[in-house]
Amino acid sequence: MTHSNLKKQTHYKVLGVMSGTSLDGIDLCVSSFEFETSWKFQIQVAETVEYSEKWKYRLKTAIDLNATELDNLNKEYTQFLAEVIQTFVNRHSLTSLDAVCSHGHTVFHEPSLGKTLQIGNLPSLATYLNQTVVCDFRTQDVAFGGQGAPLVPIGDALLFSDYDFCLNLGGFANISFEQNSERIAFDICPVNIVLNHYVASLGMTYDSEGQIAAKGSVCEPLLEALNALEFYKQPPPKSLGLEWVQKDVFPLIDAFNLEVPNLLRTVVEHCAVQLSNTLKNNRLKKGLITGGGVFNTFLMQRISDLYGRDLQPEPPMIIAFKEALIFGFLGVLKLRNEPNCLQSVTGATHNHSSGCIYFPEKKQ
Repeated sequence: MTHSNLKKQTHYKVLGVMSGTSLDGIDLCVSSFEFETSWKFQIQVAETVEYSEKWKYRLKTAIDLNATELDNLNKEYTQFLAEVIQTFVNRHSLTSLDAVCSHGHTVFHEPSLGKTLQIGNLPSLATYLNQTVVCDFRTQDVAFGGQGAPLVPIGDALLFSDYDFCLNLGGFANISFEQNSERIAFDICPVNIVLNHYVASLGMTYDSEGQIAAKGSVCEPLLEALNALEFYKQPPPKSLGLEWVQKDVFPLIDAFNLEVPNLLRTVVEHCAVQLSNTLKNNRLKKGLITGGGVFNTFLMQRISDLYGRDLQPEPPMIIAFKEALIFGFLGVLKLRNEPNCLQSVTGATHNHSSGCIYFPEKKQ
């Protein structure tokens, strides 16, 4: 897509759309971004639309589909996403959006094999919505030899520079911070993708405030085995995906055949060890901590205990919608043809402006 018709504005109003690996729903966040000497933002309206059980199942099992089935799912999910977005736009009477900036939903992410797929990023999304759409932010970075993740750090650097570090506790925990005047970022460990998987056996979607985990006791041999996983020895840039959890984490945990409270307690301790080690090793102090894991007060307490500093949560709007906010911002940077993927973060050959811009097809 050429950029000749995309002039740089000082003010943008965009809708950021994010679906995370933990399948807790589609985050929609309308924000305004303003650039004078630096970027400022304001969240105007945001909400999470939960997935139906049917969509949860389809997305969870998408990794097992053949190419034709996956292609069909991509088309259906793109249409479904368009309906969710349009309903949100109508409900809030949104007008004059500069773009809808959508992450899509990750089906597989194996950058070492040069593979990543986020469904819901088809050009038809722009036509369904009759809006400019910026999407598919990861593919180009992987093609340039990068991890295609994490993508949020450019937003951390330009929107949240008051903090030493930004830590997100979602399906996976990822962190970003400045080191030798470069932005460093990487995935630390799995969080909700593992906790939610095991609490599902009790008929729950998540362990509210970590109450079940808090009642369990740590299984030391499992904790040692988790902490010894090869991934933790690798230097950044590095990122995690569902494939790794299915191959290396679930079989390891299942082999111990623990009661659910003890299992959750051990996983929480594992997360707290990995997170506190990362913070201490990099001498990080003032942090912005976001993502659904922040509401797991037991997990937050364990990280604070091991880290030796009290972790302060942010206002709920930032906790819940920071990723959707930043995907909106990535879209703004793409519209301006400015870098939104950092070489220092993903390991790509160079900084670049990633994503596809689609315009609605004119009706005949």
